[in-house]
Amino acid sequence: MESVKDSLLNRTSVRRYEREAIPQETMDFIYRAVENTPTSYNGQQFSVIDIDDQTIKEKLYEMTNQKQLKTCNRLLIFLSDYNKIAQLADRKGLEMPAITDCMDGVMLGIIDASLAMMSAVVAAQAAGLGSNCVGYLRTVDPAAVAELLKLPKGVFVVCGLALGVPREHPDLKPKQPASLMFHSNHYRQDTEKMVDELEQYDEVVKHYNATRSGGTSTNDWVAHILDYYDHATHYRILDYLKAQGYDVNH
Repeated sequence: MESVKDSLLNRTSVRRYEREAIPQETMDFIYRAVENTPTSYNGQQFSVIDIDDQTIKEKLYEMTNQKQLKTCNRLLIFLSDYNKIAQLADRKGLEMPAITDCMDGVMLGIIDASLAMMSAVVAAQAAGLGSNCVGYLRTVDPAAVAELLKLPKGVFVVCGLALGVPREHPDLKPKQPASLMFHSNHYRQDTEKMVDELEQYDEVVKHYNATRSGGTSTNDWVAHILDYYDHATHYRILDYLKAQGYDVNH
């Protein structure tokens, strides 16, 4: 078992896995880590679908063309979930507030599911597994994914997490330095210096992409991320949320 320090600081995104199965005791450990995730109000506004059915993984691969979805041993889908508490409230004759109609309600579920996924990532890394977060499962075809996973109203996909025994060991990606990531007491006011540091980081990422093992590219940081933002502006997520019972109006 890796130390917490090694698990957090040496984590990389793994997309190729061995055929070896994950021991059940390892999955039990990951489950317990997820169950102990801190959540808003202890409301636990999330659920996880654990997929080991290769047919389902193949269908998700066909939708996304993300190879890690079909080669991983287990695929965890992290969901925002108000269905569970709504069902219990109905049984007990309690009125369910219109939490899914407000933006804060959407955020609660996303935050809880994201925290739970990070608990799973750290636990998997500590256990010697590789993992990869697949956000494309949220956006590729939300209605088709919801149908495949049989999601009820009040539930939507936040992110997927591929797990398996790693077949590759990618280089550690450079992250923004502490001076850019952490602000002291208030947001930085020295904008020109901050942008200088960002430009330096942009060059670091460009060099990493040009020299990394397992495939190189000419991508820098800023243009590559802006290209993703451009694609994201065309996703119809609000329409999907409304179809799942989230009539967000404030």
